[in-house]
Amino acid sequence: MCSKSFAKSTNLTDHKRIHTGEKPYHCDICGKSFNQNNQLIKHIRIHTGEKPYHCDACDKSFSRNDELTAHKHVHTGEKPYRCDICGKSYTLNNALTVHKRIHTGEKRFICDICGQAFIRNSSLEGHKRIHTGEKLYHCDICGKAFTHSPAVTVHKRIHTREKPYHCDICGKSFLQSGCLRDHKRIHTGEKPYHCDVCGKSFIQSNDLKGHVRIHTGEKPYHCDICGKSFSQRAAVTVHKRVHTRETPYHCDICGKSFSQLTAITVHKRVHTREKPFH
Repeated sequence: MCSKSFAKSTNLTDHKRIHTGEKPYHCDICGKSFNQNNQLIKHIRIHTGEKPYHCDACDKSFSRNDELTAHKHVHTGEKPYRCDICGKSYTLNNALTVHKRIHTGEKRFICDICGQAFIRNSSLEGHKRIHTGEKLYHCDICGKAFTHSPAVTVHKRIHTREKPYHCDICGKSFLQSGCLRDHKRIHTGEKPYHCDVCGKSFIQSNDLKGHVRIHTGEKPYHCDICGKSFSQRAAVTVHKRVHTRETPYHCDICGKSFSQLTAITVHKRVHTREKPFH
C-alpha cells in the first residue's frame, strides 16, 4: 500500500489499519473505536481517571508512560532527539518524527468528513470533535469541558497561575511550551511558516492557517449559541464570552477581569506605564 517496513508483524498489522480504516477495538463505555488495543487502554483512562505513571521528582501522575517520559525532561532539560534537517531538538522521538513532516509536507491523517489533512493522528482526532461537538475532558475546578486533554492541563493554569515555561533570553514566562517557542521567534526574527499564495511569512503555524482563510474565505468555526462563523477557533472562544460574560483573565495588581488575554496585557501597562510602541 505504501511500502513502509516494520520490525514486527504486529506493527505492520496495526499500520495497515490506517489504510483500511479498520478499528476493531471498541470502548464499552462510550463506543469509540480504535486501530490498536493500546490506544483503547489509554482511552479508557479518560473515563476511569487512572494515572498509573508517577514522576519520582515531583509526584505528578500521568495516564500514559510517554507523557511521564516527556515530563521528566522538564526536570532534566534533556532533549535527546535532534532533527538532522534544521537542528531542532525534542524530548521525545515521536515528537521528532512528527516535526520532520513539516519539512516533508507529509499529512497522513485525513478527516473523512471534510477532507482536511493533518500531520498527527491526535490532531485529526481533535479536529473531528469540531464536527461532533464531543468534549471528553473536564476541568475539575470549574467544570469547563474541552476536546483535547492538553487543553485542560493548560486551562487549569489559569486557576493556578502556573507558568512553567521561561524564556532564557528575557525571562518572560508562559503557560504553554508552544507559546514560549513562538515567543522566542520574536527575539530571533524567525518566521518559518510561509503562505504559498502571497508569500507572507508567520511566526506561528496557526497564524498562517488563519491567514490562508483570508484567501479562501473559509470560516469553519461556528458559535453554537448564535451561529456566527469565524476563520479561527480562538476567535469563537473569545466571541462566546459575549454570551457567557466569562472573564477568565485577572489582573494580579488590581483584580480587574477581562475576557481576552490581549486586553489584560494592554491593561497592565496602566500599572507599569510601559509604552512599547515608539
